[in-house]
Amino acid sequence: MSTTSRRNFLKAAGAVAAIAAASRVEATPPGAERPGAERLRLPIGLQLYSVRDQLPTDFAGTLAQVRSAGYTVVEAAGYFDRSAADLRHAMDVAVLRCISTHHPLNVLETQLDQWLDYGHTIGLEYMVCSSSGGMHRDPAAKGPPTLDDWRWIAGELNRIGEKVKSAGITLGVHNHVPEFAVIDGVLVYSELLRLTDPKLVVFEMDCGWVYASGHNPVDLLSKTPERFPLLHVKDMVPGANGQMHSTELGRGQINYAPILRAATGLKQYFVEQEEFDIDPMQALRIDAEYLRNLRV
Repeated sequence: MSTTSRRNFLKAAGAVAAIAAASRVEATPPGAERPGAERLRLPIGLQLYSVRDQLPTDFAGTLAQVRSAGYTVVEAAGYFDRSAADLRHAMDVAVLRCISTHHPLNVLETQLDQWLDYGHTIGLEYMVCSSSGGMHRDPAAKGPPTLDDWRWIAGELNRIGEKVKSAGITLGVHNHVPEFAVIDGVLVYSELLRLTDPKLVVFEMDCGWVYASGHNPVDLLSKTPERFPLLHVKDMVPGANGQMHSTELGRGQINYAPILRAATGLKQYFVEQEEFDIDPMQALRIDAEYLRNLRV
């Protein structure tokens, strides 16, 4: 996902910050959850967008720092012009497993075979549509997608998902804020869940953006937990400008104990921190420590 696109999503989040406050998932210190709660059993994963500024200048060194910060599984957001063999080697050297990757919908529509071949080499289990919004069935159309556009997107996800499944990988769908628009009384995210085939398409809920959109991740997970084998874990806090901002886990407004407890279909989660006001590696160590200490 491009930096410009991410910035647009941050601006969109600002428009719903007040709504998010109403559905606040209260922060609770790790270890203060319900009696008998247990630590997470899954390895701590990282979405590599979190280190997008470091990877281009020191790819191997950055991966080594990610590993030393406590992460063992990663999700790619771009391959930085490396061949599949080179990227697989770099991951092996860093003792990391890259099991998932992000591509926007237009790339999946036009370059799928190329990236499926790449994915086989690096050992992907999931190929995730990083951004499905903004596209129209009619390429000449302008403005936000209509409900019919979103329904067309759901059909495209099914079509792509079938091909991805036949290649031995699973297609996932990641959200930002636009998926939580209400059009003609219909919540877009619910429509995507309804129209995509569970055998072909799974969802990677970005809990931070769900929260920023004014919704509680627990509510969505509780309805169809089997649709959500993947999660993005990020904390959010309102800034002075009224927009929601990404921050270290445990320092924002989201308590992940009830979220992860509701995620009974979870196979893997990935920390993603998009903004930093301290050293990024220090921040990612704080994120990993929060999850090591969290009991659900």
